[in-house]
Amino acid sequence: MDHERPPAVVHHPVPLPPQPAPLAPIQPATAPALSSVQLPDGRIVTGYTLTPHPHPHPHPAPVPAPVEPQPVISRTAVNVALGGIGFGAICGGLVLLTTFIAALAALIQQLIILAAVIFGGWIAAQVLHHRPARSGTTVNIRKAVIKRNHFHT
Repeated sequence: MDHERPPAVVHHPVPLPPQPAPLAPIQPATAPALSSVQLPDGRIVTGYTLTPHPHPHPHPAPVPAPVEPQPVISRTAVNVALGGIGFGAICGGLVLLTTFIAALAALIQQLIILAAVIFGGWIAAQVLHHRPARSGTTVNIRKAVIKRNHFHT
């Protein structure tokens, strides 16, 4: 099923005939002409036309270069470009996040090793600690006899 698109409708500004200016206190012979333009969405914009005033300097003002019409850019192309920029930003953020997580894991690993070394040193100090010289250990032993589930000393 091939569907043909209808030709695109191009809207051009439609100048409207000048309308009388609203009553306002203005100096005579200085009011510029009032003109209206209809926009593509149906709104009407009304405004005064501006007339250029003579340049106060003796040198003429530079004439701007004519504006060339810009080529029409597809919305799809713009969306693809913006999507690519967003994807690149997300990937960069993920790389930064994984780097941060790896650095944090390395720090935690070093802290665990440091804790093991300190704890091992403390154990070694306890085992190798020099006690005051005693000739031996005193143990008091009494003879105990168990008869018929009774303990007798």
